[in-house]
Amino acid sequence: MNLREVQKPLKDGYRENPASSRITLVARGGQGDAPIACSVDLGRAIYEAQAHAGVGGAGTGACSGDLLLGALAACAQLTCQMVAASMEIPVEEIQVTVEGDLDLSGTLGLVRGAPVGFEAIRVRFDIKAPAASREDVDALIEKTERYCVVLQTLQAPPKIEASVVTSS
Repeated sequence: MNLREVQKPLKDGYRENPASSRITLVARGGQGDAPIACSVDLGRAIYEAQAHAGVGGAGTGACSGDLLLGALAACAQLTCQMVAASMEIPVEEIQVTVEGDLDLSGTLGLVRGAPVGFEAIRVRFDIKAPAASREDVDALIEKTERYCVVLQTLQAPPKIEASVVTSS
């Protein structure tokens, strides 16, 4: 696949009309049968989610933390693959692993002051590219980190606005 050829008309269109590059993605949560389960509708697919077993969930489905780490893994994986193709780096395999550490006592409200959320997240790139130089691989990772939407969002979080709509 020639990624540059695929992206050229998109980039040209965004240059001609910069406003056309701005999009809004939407995800909608839906109530499940129990307070420990829900669905997430991304418009193109619906995913089932559960509370983590460590806070009372069944432990048989993805929890929200899994989905967050999965979003980072998917974004880093796709970005790295696309950057490698764009840079024409001969890669045999790329595999991204994301791990995150959190303290469930904060989520359960057991310890006042205990953090709620991930305390550390690690992203590991396993790259098999025997014909690539170390400089090429370093540039690949630097550009992947720069262009990975989810990684950049986590590193420089946007302002989040919450609103409530009630109905009778």
